[in-house]
Amino acid sequence: MERTARRSLNNMQSTNIIPLALAMLLASLGTSIANVALPTLAEAFSAPFPKVQAVVVIYLAALTVSVATAGKLGDRYGLKLMLIAGLATYAVASVLCAVAPTLPLLICARALQGAGAAFLTTLSMALMRQTASEARIGRAMGMLATVSALGTALGPSVGGLLIPMTGWRGIFWIQIPLSVLALALAVKMLPADSGKIRASSLSFLALMNWSLASNLLVNAAVAAVMMTTLVVGPFLLGIGFRLTATQVGFVMAVGPVLSIFIGFPSGRIVDALGSRRVLTTGLALLAAGAFLLAGLPQRLGVAGYMLSIMVLTSGYQLFQSANNTAVLAESASDQRGMISGLLNLSRNVGLIIGASVMGAIFAFGVGTEEFAHAAASDIVSAMRLTFLVAAGTMLVAIAIMIERHASAGRQP
Repeated sequence: MERTARRSLNNMQSTNIIPLALAMLLASLGTSIANVALPTLAEAFSAPFPKVQAVVVIYLAALTVSVATAGKLGDRYGLKLMLIAGLATYAVASVLCAVAPTLPLLICARALQGAGAAFLTTLSMALMRQTASEARIGRAMGMLATVSALGTALGPSVGGLLIPMTGWRGIFWIQIPLSVLALALAVKMLPADSGKIRASSLSFLALMNWSLASNLLVNAAVAAVMMTTLVVGPFLLGIGFRLTATQVGFVMAVGPVLSIFIGFPSGRIVDALGSRRVLTTGLALLAAGAFLLAGLPQRLGVAGYMLSIMVLTSGYQLFQSANNTAVLAESASDQRGMISGLLNLSRNVGLIIGASVMGAIFAFGVGTEEFAHAAASDIVSAMRLTFLVAAGTMLVAIAIMIERHASAGRQP
């Protein structure tokens, strides 16, 4: 009887994963699928690149400012109910994007889509923690990391296939049936909320302590380093190594593809070894990967770049699974939405820092903002400077985690 009960519980948890994974896939797909359409949008609306770039930036900005609110609303009104509301918002916004007659209206619709995506990423993580057994939290977090990487990797590929056949509107039409499917599955498969509206007695500041703050700070630093590879990599590969656009895309896909394959195993490793060991190992690999990126591509060319990215990506996946598991495992059941919101907020802040601050360091190293006219040697030199700074950032992150664990050990 006990074995039958355990089997039925595992089956119930497996069905819960389907709508949560699909919700996370949608949010990450929305992040990357519009990038490939920017040249088409510039032509369709006769707009300069900085204006059409807002279609991508506004999504990330809306997602960033909404994640904390999404988590707070989930804790107060119910995680399932708010996830359903987020999926409905995302579906409506996708329709508005697909039919937008002007660029400003498209940008507004993308802002709404980003706000809906905040509910998807935040509440999927909180619900996954709620439904997973204690022994399988790491695997659950690893599964979400894998799905997120899959969505990010699929976005440019799916967009590249659809645009020649359907135009730019096709990249939004394709998201509508996926949103509706995720909505229907969430309604049917996810366990019902308690039915009680909980007064939100705690603020985000009241939740904060050194343990949580250190995890959030390191989470932002890791995200900044990973975004740096997306900002700097195309210039090193295209200008420094003179690869074609197709070749650059192929090499840049190495990281996301590797993430797909090691996301779930990284979660199993967390369950087996504990989040503390895996988190430290992940940060060590991130530091090693950043140091390799600072020097190995100069010696081995593209092969050196790919090898460095593989080390960096492995560390990132281990860190993500361990950090999310550690933070959510320590959270109370009525605070998981807010904690998930803070995790996503710190990650998105890190992405913005990586794109802006680390991008500025790279530009300083090149010596000019006109990268197209820069010498290959200047690009390689700027790459070395940027990733030495990134490696130093990871060393600081390791020091923060060592102090965090030491202070936890000193507590009675």
